[in-house]
Amino acid sequence: MNKFAGLFIVISSFMAAQQKMSLQDCEKAFQENNLQLLAEQYNINMADADILQAKIWELPQLSGQINAYNPEDRKVFDVGRAKGAQVTQLIYMGGKKKNEIAFAKSNKELAQLQFSQLLVDLRSQLRSTYFDLYYEQLKLENTNRQLGYMNDLLAAYKVQSAKGNVSLKDEVRLQSIVIQLNNDKVGINKNILEFEQILKILTGITDDIEPELSDSEAKDILAAQPFGDETELQKKALENNADYQYNLKLIDNGKLYAQWQKSLNVPDLNLGAGWDQNGGTFKNEVNLLVGIPLPLWKSNKGNVEKANFAIQQNQRNADFQKLNLETKVQAAYKTWKSQYDQLAQIKSDDLNNMELVYNGMLNNFRKGNVSLIEFTDFMDSYRETALQIYDMKNGIMQSVEQLNQLVQTKIFY
Repeated sequence: MNKFAGLFIVISSFMAAQQKMSLQDCEKAFQENNLQLLAEQYNINMADADILQAKIWELPQLSGQINAYNPEDRKVFDVGRAKGAQVTQLIYMGGKKKNEIAFAKSNKELAQLQFSQLLVDLRSQLRSTYFDLYYEQLKLENTNRQLGYMNDLLAAYKVQSAKGNVSLKDEVRLQSIVIQLNNDKVGINKNILEFEQILKILTGITDDIEPELSDSEAKDILAAQPFGDETELQKKALENNADYQYNLKLIDNGKLYAQWQKSLNVPDLNLGAGWDQNGGTFKNEVNLLVGIPLPLWKSNKGNVEKANFAIQQNQRNADFQKLNLETKVQAAYKTWKSQYDQLAQIKSDDLNNMELVYNGMLNNFRKGNVSLIEFTDFMDSYRETALQIYDMKNGIMQSVEQLNQLVQTKIFY
């Protein structure tokens, strides 16, 4: 195998490890493969098992007795003349089973809300990371473009500096720009690696994911307007946010638990029948057996009080979550509005002019119409501005996703 064939294999292997995916493709893979979601689903299955268990009654009890010693005939184990049997069943009173089943069903609803919130949180992380990766790759592309030209220019200046045609100071000035660009590239590559790892975990895809997002799609997201104002978004969040709904459901869950604990104070009934061959008033008599604990005190009083305190605690937590959610929606909306207004001040013509000036500076510097100091000052300013614009656009995407995560319904046109 020659070196060119080996190089082809290496390049092919690298390309095979890359996978272009749209945001919709990533979300589909996430729902099918995410291990956290799959694990959380079992909590719902276990809640179903608890409901099944709550419906099961105690088993009936069978007991019997035989003679151990007959004092009249002085006979041991006189089974033929003295034996008996009893069957008893525990009968729940006070609605215990009904309350226990209702509490178990409420626990399942809590498990479903927890699953819904985890789904929202992980999907939001997926979308945020997808946009992070998209803009970091644009940064890398832009930085590589600048580096390509600056490295060539620096190499030429090193040759001329060695010949004494240009000053060492000019070479160092160019070297400074190249170092800054390389430092930017290192930071960008580090971020890209981190975001790729997060996407792999979320989607279950082992290949590096390359966002497949067109410029028009990105512009549509950036230009999107929320469906409703700040107050409307807060209202929708209270209606749809699974985490807040979970806290509300905890109040109902606590009431059901308290009702169940109260019903445990009601004595249960043991009902059954017994047969005795020769030990009762009559031979082979059949008796009705009834047993009930004496309600001299409330045997479950402490648990009832504890359950009542839990209801009050859940109410306070729900009040806090309501205030917390409303505040977060308000802050997220203001953040989005501020970032949107800031980016809106930069018109498309301004961005186009920036690129025109950049290309013009390159051409004029090659022709000697621009001094090295002017050129390097511009390149340093362009480098920072380009990165800032990408960060501004990504900031809007992140604000949109935060609002989506909080409100948990379609809020952008």
